Amino acid sequence: MSQELEGYWKYLGNLNLSKDNLKNLNDWQIEIDMAEWARRFTSDMIVILITDERSYTMASYYNLHSPVKVTRSNPLIEHSERFVKAFGDYLFGFHIFMYFGYFSRRYRPGIKDLVKHLLNNRDYVFETLDNIIKKRRKEIEEMPVGTKLGHDMLTSLIITNTERDMNEDKNITKDDITTRPMTDAEIRGNLLDALIAGVDTMANTFSFLTYYVCHSHHVKQKMIDEIDTIFPPNTPYNWKYVDLIKLEYCDAVINEASRIMSIANDIPRYIQNSTELAGYQWEAGTTFHMNISGIHTNENYWPNPEIFDPDRFIKKNDVMNNKVGHKFSFIPFGGGLRICPGRKLAMIELISLVVEIFGKCDVELVDTN
Repeated sequence: MSQELEGYWKYLGNLNLSKDNLKNLNDWQIEIDMAEWARRFTSDMIVILITDERSYTMASYYNLHSPVKVTRSNPLIEHSERFVKAFGDYLFGFHIFMYFGYFSRRYRPGIKDLVKHLLNNRDYVFETLDNIIKKRRKEIEEMPVGTKLGHDMLTSLIITNTERDMNEDKNITKDDITTRPMTDAEIRGNLLDALIAGVDTMANTFSFLTYYVCHSHHVKQKMIDEIDTIFPPNTPYNWKYVDLIKLEYCDAVINEASRIMSIANDIPRYIQNSTELAGYQWEAGTTFHMNISGIHTNENYWPNPEIFDPDRFIKKNDVMNNKVGHKFSFIPFGGGLRICPGRKLAMIELISLVVEIFGKCDVELVDTN
């Protein structure tokens, strides 16, 4: 998929070349909005993961900028460009419903019209996902029981606790536990969780990484030098997990970008029972909000926290160096039992983007500010 992204950029870049420069098609340049392209890259990645089908969001976005259109057969989402924008509005809607009360949302000029749009937008997002679920459910129902099914998230959720569930423990009887298949609404909620956790978060992290790396030339060069040792220049990239995890400095750059510009500003935790914490007794039903940005820039844990310094995360003798202060002073994926289950996928996705873009392109900021 990263090669698909490179192909789109190369074609758009060559549109701007003069006839004299067309002899060298690799000598191209293009001005892009990194955040928008990154969102569509991560959207395509997550959709494949959860459905094992393509939405071709990058292709749709490319078609907006190219006179020559690309076509893809059987896209999972017919209007993927509309959906990715709608999903962005869906995320934005969280803030409106979190910070504006019922009266303001219903009667305040400007807000009430926005809320109406956000509710209609939510219905579109839900309808799109519901149609995907119904389509897959119908496909599964038309298959004979025992047919080998895919291992994607959507299929797994649909067959859970049914006679098609390959993970069913045959030694457990119905008297031991009460189970039932998941409803479409419950499956939709799981798909939404995956999209929320995997699209904008990764796209924004990579955008901030690009900003800070381009402001720190020695970091940029050190990162490129490491990439070149594992993936030699001017050779086809042979993507292997064992090679990606060798990129220790690239991993440190991602971590530092995640620290200095936290994507999740806070993590809420709700207590069901009264408990004592920090010398105070808290009632059941209390919700705590952990200030992630505050923790990641706390001088007690991070010397010179405002400085972009990936070396903080370079391990020395298999032990994190003394520039990292505490086990829970860095929690971009949360922690404990509810830590993000997709954190390893996220890091692989980010490192792949770093290798593809910084390993093959000379990236500069159009506006350094």
